Amino acid sequence: MSLFILACILFFLCACLIIAEVFIPSGGLISIMAVCCVVGGIVVCFHISTLAGWIGIIMAIIMIPGVLIIAYKILPKTRFGKNVTLAPPERQQGDAVPDTHSLKEMLGAVGTVISPLRPVGMCNFSGQRLECVAESGYLDKGKKVKVIKIESTQLTVRLV
Repeated sequence: MSLFILACILFFLCACLIIAEVFIPSGGLISIMAVCCVVGGIVVCFHISTLAGWIGIIMAIIMIPGVLIIAYKILPKTRFGKNVTLAPPERQQGDAVPDTHSLKEMLGAVGTVISPLRPVGMCNFSGQRLECVAESGYLDKGKKVKVIKIESTQLTVRLV
């Protein structure tokens, strides 16, 4: 009976370690410990009997994906999960990247640098904040720039 309890403890510890791996960055060390626990649980089950060993393997095959689903889908929706996970970033209305069609109209537009372009930074074009790439070098905040090229959603600007 004590081998059965040991196998159950190892499987439970494996499940706890899998959940911990989701929330604690460990470089895979917690995952390695979880694999060791599940392998140890299966070995203990085979020491009980061959049938118990195969049941342990089936239990591990069902348990691991089940615990991962719980850890990634259900746990973040709980009060505990909300406390340990980060909230998604909040975007301001001016921060959204416009679609490609509206960017085509920006060709030749003149704006002001609002964060230094090193070579990437933010520019203001008539109240619209857009990420821009400097044609060459570094541009300080407050400089006037002109859009000279548009590739996909990337605006390339030149000092006016």
